[in-house]
Amino acid sequence: MSEIWPVVHAERTALIQHLQALLALQWATPSLCPGWDVHDVLAHLVDDAKTTRLGFVRDFVAAGFDFDRLNARGLAREKAEDPSRTLDRFRAVSRRTTSAPAPPATRLVEAFVHGEDIRRPLGIRHDYPSTHVATALGHQLSTSVNRGGGAERARGLRLVATDTDFDVGAGESVRGTAIALLLAVSGRPVGPEELMGPGGAALGE
Repeated sequence: MSEIWPVVHAERTALIQHLQALLALQWATPSLCPGWDVHDVLAHLVDDAKTTRLGFVRDFVAAGFDFDRLNARGLAREKAEDPSRTLDRFRAVSRRTTSAPAPPATRLVEAFVHGEDIRRPLGIRHDYPSTHVATALGHQLSTSVNRGGGAERARGLRLVATDTDFDVGAGESVRGTAIALLLAVSGRPVGPEELMGPGGAALGE
């Protein structure tokens, strides 16, 4: 965690800087996360940053052990009527180091994937630390879809990052940046030009 938290804090700071300049209508832009707009994703990030181990267990039980219901309740709790107030809430918790009882790499997954959930639909480009993105990608590949990962999506494929040392799996190869591979494995839409090689189409689906 001593290596992961500085990266998470830097990503939160960068996202805050990008969102400060949004116009009112842009907050309602559909994100890459199905059913959520940009404002919704930010509210989820506020809730995620405030989550503690004990709080997660309590809220998960209250949600009937339903992750979707848990996330919906957290989003509703942290989403202010004015998006700028939600951004203020995110700024206030951006240096926190609390987490649900989950592997440390999930903090990177949240920061990178949700960062792109917001940025890509808005046309905002951001350079992510590829070695840390590869760590998040490795976690997703070792975690099943029903636990928030993407192991099944990459089954039978060899994933090769073009911007860092990452070469995992066996089968038809898929080449792309670490962030493009992470998004695809996490079930996000990625342009066909970002996934090269004979297995690119299969992972893109």
